[in-house]
Amino acid sequence: MTLATATLGLGGNIGDPAASMAQSLIMLDARADCSVKAVSRLYRTPPWGKIDQAWFFNACAAVETSLPPDDLLDTCLSIEREMKRERVERWGPRTIDIDVLTYGDMVLKTAKLEIPHPRMTGRGFVLMPLADFAPQMPIDGRTVVDWLGEADISGIEAASPDANWWKDIG
Repeated sequence: MTLATATLGLGGNIGDPAASMAQSLIMLDARADCSVKAVSRLYRTPPWGKIDQAWFFNACAAVETSLPPDDLLDTCLSIEREMKRERVERWGPRTIDIDVLTYGDMVLKTAKLEIPHPRMTGRGFVLMPLADFAPQMPIDGRTVVDWLGEADISGIEAASPDANWWKDIG
């Protein structure tokens, strides 16, 4: 069985998003084919794309998995559905969102999945939490911290003192 390390972006702004994100990480970690290896601090972030909505909570995680990328995405989408995620409008309010950001050093573009995530290098709400545990990880020829230096991070603030928030909430 081959294992890969994938990174995930998590977010939400409906209900108790921090609890939803913690529960999703616990669900992933409980699976035989996934193991949570690192989690960022929890961040409070202004809405992006569609700005007339509540602020978000965001975090990133690294998981070691034996699942191929498409199956990992399907697992994340299944967890979203189980947690009552409804896809009403793009960039709109949501209880939970789980994106596959990277999968090892794989570059992949299919109708279903693009790795690395195509918009992650321009999103401070992804890069800031990712830099908590993978600042030197290369994405498209540059490190996370390099991309972060150019990203808009205005309004983003740490909402937890450390990376154990998901264990404390869950």
